[in-house]
Amino acid sequence: MLAILAGCTLLPAPVLAQDESDPSSLSELRSEVARQKELIEHQGALLRLQQEQIDDLRDRIVGEDVAVSLRGRGPAQGGTPGASQANEPAGALPDRPVGVAPPEPEARVEVAAVPEGQGVLTPAGRFVFDPSVEYTFASNTRLVFRGIELVPGIQIGLIEASDADRETLTSTVAFRYGLTNRLEIEGRLPYLIRSDRIEVVQQRDEGITREVRLKENDFGDAEFSLRYQFNRPLGERPVWLGTLRVKSNTGRSPFEIPIDSFGVAQGLATGSGFWGVQPGVSFLLPSDPAVIYGGINYLYHIPANIDREVGGIEIGRVDPGDSVSANLGFGFALNPRFSYSLGYQHSYIMSTTTEIEGIMQRSNSLQVGRLNLGLSYQANRNTLLNWVFAFGVTSDAPDVSVTLRMPFTH
Repeated sequence: MLAILAGCTLLPAPVLAQDESDPSSLSELRSEVARQKELIEHQGALLRLQQEQIDDLRDRIVGEDVAVSLRGRGPAQGGTPGASQANEPAGALPDRPVGVAPPEPEARVEVAAVPEGQGVLTPAGRFVFDPSVEYTFASNTRLVFRGIELVPGIQIGLIEASDADRETLTSTVAFRYGLTNRLEIEGRLPYLIRSDRIEVVQQRDEGITREVRLKENDFGDAEFSLRYQFNRPLGERPVWLGTLRVKSNTGRSPFEIPIDSFGVAQGLATGSGFWGVQPGVSFLLPSDPAVIYGGINYLYHIPANIDREVGGIEIGRVDPGDSVSANLGFGFALNPRFSYSLGYQHSYIMSTTTEIEGIMQRSNSLQVGRLNLGLSYQANRNTLLNWVFAFGVTSDAPDVSVTLRMPFTH
């Protein structure tokens, strides 16, 4: 029995000795193991790089959803579109070739509470009907002395004081159409209802008090605009928009209004009386959890020859003052339906040059500053309700303005 076992033990020995003594087989095996090890290390490096890219992309999507889509979510929202990706295992393999970076997603910036004309564009082929109603109240008081002062306290002439309260209700019909995803066209036609109360007090030999109440309702200056989006909304990068607006003179010109001997107009204008061209640029900057907006534009008024007599005075060529306007603010969403915005807008209106009786005269420039508060509510998928409250902070600005807009998307 022992002999048999010894024989069985000794039988494979020549075979093992033969395998170990074959140097070519051992070298091939070692080379194959080295190649497999190198391949595994290379694939591991690619997987780590791919995972870093996925994590970076997920962080952008999560921040972008809160910061950019003001209609969709605010800080109180429980989840985000990136939550499902955040819960995935860190080692999950991507559904694309290893080492190929995924394309950066194109975010749709939906900002409901930012000022009109600074939001995202209308998608290609979509139509927006945007009616609005705006109420504006302005008051001012002037004291004018027409005469000479002999010595301090002794004046010869006419002292005139005027107090004016002006109310304007503007109903505007606006249409927007998306020519492409980056280009839209807009048309606006306002209808104004104006009511002014002007009290004039003149003191010469005796005091004269006169109160004038004026009312007017007519169409205002129609406008046409083109807006172009320069870049795609990607991540937390700013979105740049360019605007070109053309203002007509379809409203009632102030030079068509008769003036009495007191220098008080007998009617009210509903337009500027001049054509204007306004280029501008604006931006939207996502900044978690808000969206910052801003812009600047320049309004160029085209001079015109009036060549008519107004209040007994011959008016020749008039070069209305151009204006530069800028604004800055932010929008914030409190929940999926409600958002608000705060901002400041300032306009510098340059002096107007008027030819009066053949002599060129220049008016004073104006500074118009307003503090804006905007509220937006998503009534349904295609309808928004926007309220804008503007408060004048300079002497040349209207006291208060309230606007209600209700855009419908089709």
